[in-house]
Amino acid sequence: MLAVVVDEFGGPERVELAEVPVPRPEAGQVRVRVRAAGVNPVDGAVRAGVFGGAGQRIGLGWDVAGEIDEVGADVTGHRRGDRVVGLHYGTVKPLGTHAEYAVLDATAVVAAPATVDTVAAAGLPLAGLTAARAVDLLGLAPGASVLVTGAAGVVGGLAVQLAARAGLVVTALAGAGDEDFVRSLGAAAFVPRGGAPAGPVDGVLDTAVLGEPALGFVRDGGVYVGVIPGAAPAAERGIRVEEQEVAPDGEHLARLVSLVDAGELTLRVADTFPLADVQKAHDRLATPGVRGRIILTA
Repeated sequence: MLAVVVDEFGGPERVELAEVPVPRPEAGQVRVRVRAAGVNPVDGAVRAGVFGGAGQRIGLGWDVAGEIDEVGADVTGHRRGDRVVGLHYGTVKPLGTHAEYAVLDATAVVAAPATVDTVAAAGLPLAGLTAARAVDLLGLAPGASVLVTGAAGVVGGLAVQLAARAGLVVTALAGAGDEDFVRSLGAAAFVPRGGAPAGPVDGVLDTAVLGEPALGFVRDGGVYVGVIPGAAPAAERGIRVEEQEVAPDGEHLARLVSLVDAGELTLRVADTFPLADVQKAHDRLATPGVRGRIILTA
């Protein structure tokens, strides 16, 4: 089969298609015939060597949407032919989901949304689980105020929707041209990039990774949640600082799928590329202002 790999770190030109053996599922795993897979910023970081792994071939891809092709031993609840989405966790791994077939733990895949196509569904797992865990870590009661930075991005847009659904009063920080869009997601107030909210907020969900400037918007004793492990600022003024790290979570992913099917969670696709054009997809990933997930189709 064909799979996207990196043998040397660098820019988009280092991403290549290789012929590799079709993987087989072990006990507790399923094999998915990949139909679509999201291209995430973490894939660009892996390609550039941020997570190490020099000297070995690394496969790319975390998100997947497709059909189960083979079921390993001791798997219940999944059958061959089931349409699924899932998260293939891991920064340095020999194969990811940017391939014709991918093997995942059975607990990491769930039934795909019925109301959106496979391409849109492929953008849900990583961004959705990241946003959902970040909102959970806020730990704020309904009526509390939260600022979401990078609110027009993929994770930020999902965080706005999930926070508003949880009863939080959301202020969205995004580009000046994004106000109507983020308000349509549920934001009650808007701050253009480079600006500041009208007053201190109970919490900040920092998908734009602003760090200390975002911490400065939080009231004393409030909460700051970052989305990249190791990138959060030091706590001060009694502020609780949290860093979320995404993990495969079929139960939580299934809840997100149900929100998509209920029309309560909007997914966005910016561009679609066939697997053979993966370098073009990585070029697009590096383009500022991408609004929506980039998807590879296999």
